[in-house]
Amino acid sequence: MVDVLIEFFQSTGFVSITWQQLVMLFISCVLLYLAIAKKFEPLLLVPIAFGMLLTNLPLTGLMDVGSTVLKAVDMETAEMLANPTSSMLLKGIPAQMYTQTPGGLLQYFGIGNKLAIFPPLIFLGVGAMTDFGPLIANPKSLFLGAAAQAGIFFTFTGAVLMGFTAQEASSIGIIGGADGPTAIFLTSRLAPHLLGPIAVAAYSYMALVPIIQPPIMKALTSKKERMIKMKQLRVVTKTEKVIFPILVTVVVSLLLPSAAALIGLLMFGNLLKECLVTDRLSKTAQNELINIVTILLGLAVGATAQAEYFLQWGTIKIIILGVVAFAVGTASGVLLAKVMNRILGGDAINPLIGSAGVSAVPMAARVSQTVGQKENPSNFLLMHAMGPNVAGVIGSAVAAGVLLTLFN
Repeated sequence: MVDVLIEFFQSTGFVSITWQQLVMLFISCVLLYLAIAKKFEPLLLVPIAFGMLLTNLPLTGLMDVGSTVLKAVDMETAEMLANPTSSMLLKGIPAQMYTQTPGGLLQYFGIGNKLAIFPPLIFLGVGAMTDFGPLIANPKSLFLGAAAQAGIFFTFTGAVLMGFTAQEASSIGIIGGADGPTAIFLTSRLAPHLLGPIAVAAYSYMALVPIIQPPIMKALTSKKERMIKMKQLRVVTKTEKVIFPILVTVVVSLLLPSAAALIGLLMFGNLLKECLVTDRLSKTAQNELINIVTILLGLAVGATAQAEYFLQWGTIKIIILGVVAFAVGTASGVLLAKVMNRILGGDAINPLIGSAGVSAVPMAARVSQTVGQKENPSNFLLMHAMGPNVAGVIGSAVAAGVLLTLFN
């Protein structure tokens, strides 16, 4: 009986767990605390943190890669065994001549990221929930959204100088756009071996926007600037809202064909919302579809944070470069708003809305609103901040298209 108990205990994960896995389990619990107790973007952080928890529990097999092994019963089969391909099972080989080992559940979820399927679907849902009216009403917001992408190219340069390849540096730099789906889309094409740390960093920084941005915003603005009241935006017509997604899709796709998957589905989702004749499709994209994909994507992203790959110096450098990219993007948007006030004159721009140029929608816009109201409770910046915020979504997709065009 004792031998049976000892054998059972030796088969459990308690015997196999490593200190690295314990560290990752601790990190996942911290992220769960931030998501649940502090409410830091729980819809993103809870699936990611739980995926991280699952993947670092030993012996679960959740990230095992499936395999097909042929039994060499004749010369032809022996040659196939020496050069296995995924098409073998399509050549009429009898089932008794091969054995299959299924992969882990989270490994299959991750295929949606590796094949860049989930990011465009997320963009479809985001487009269906986004109102581009503030951007259309105030086209100057586009410049603030573009300025916030400076963090991407600043960090790209730094990563190259640190020894990363151009493809790896592009994937690291895109973290500065604060756009998880875009980061996954670009990394899956240019540096799939870095998909884990980059996806975790991108989504973690998106969730931590309320912590990272305010100190930067306050350091770069005066109290007087933070108290600036902006004039109410004009009313945007239905015709403008319908034409906008079509026009953006055509222009951006012709200019950067590699960005068509992201921009196309983003604008298609928005067209479903604004045309007012596809309510069922719009509601599905806004609710059921994006919720399902978010669960699968979040678990898959968290599952890539396996201890043996994640706790490395290279990963730590990516995490550090990612926060630099995000900080530079935030600062660039604020600084450009200050410059625009000096050069353009006219209606004053509250520099706080420049920080919303990163594409963390709508978290960054909410942060602009919160910081502004602390200085002036009667100030309402949310709709003004949504202009740069949605411009940042377009800007990060365009930046990804530029990097894909240059280095794919």
